[in-house]
Amino acid sequence: MFPRMAGIDESIEFRPLRIAVVTVSDTRTEANDRSGAALVARAEADGHEVVSKQIVKDDRAAIEAALLPLIASKEVDVVIATGGTGVTGRDVTPETFESLYDKPIPGFGELFRMLSYQTIGTATIQSRATAGVSDGTFLFALPGSTGACEEAWDGILRSQLDIRYRPCNFAELMPRMRER
Repeated sequence: MFPRMAGIDESIEFRPLRIAVVTVSDTRTEANDRSGAALVARAEADGHEVVSKQIVKDDRAAIEAALLPLIASKEVDVVIATGGTGVTGRDVTPETFESLYDKPIPGFGELFRMLSYQTIGTATIQSRATAGVSDGTFLFALPGSTGACEEAWDGILRSQLDIRYRPCNFAELMPRMRER
């Protein structure tokens, strides 16, 4: 038996997803938000539509207030946040995201840390990157470093948000996300 090869099936037409980018930080502004800008640039370069970009404070109520309208919007398929995933007292992004999940996607954080380990070694243990689904919307929380965002996009999100990626991807599940 031959192993299946992962990759893009060019016989399938690309379908752009609508992505919201949220930077969680007490110090970032539009002028110096390199991580959020990197996510926007990569998503758009890969053909997706960035429908929202915002910066919110490292505060559970502020993060939730930003996420809830995005989750409720039929114009948003995916929310990608950057920042607040560490282990300091102000880092509350994972707790906030996880409280909103209908279904967690534990493999995302595991795979992210595996990829990150190849770049930054054991420092990756400090990342609490997480993902899940809330009311049919995919939620991804990434570390605040630009390198981590680029690594997550290039190594995971690019393929999983592309309906052409085989053997399977998150994009092909979009029509079925609100099934009960």
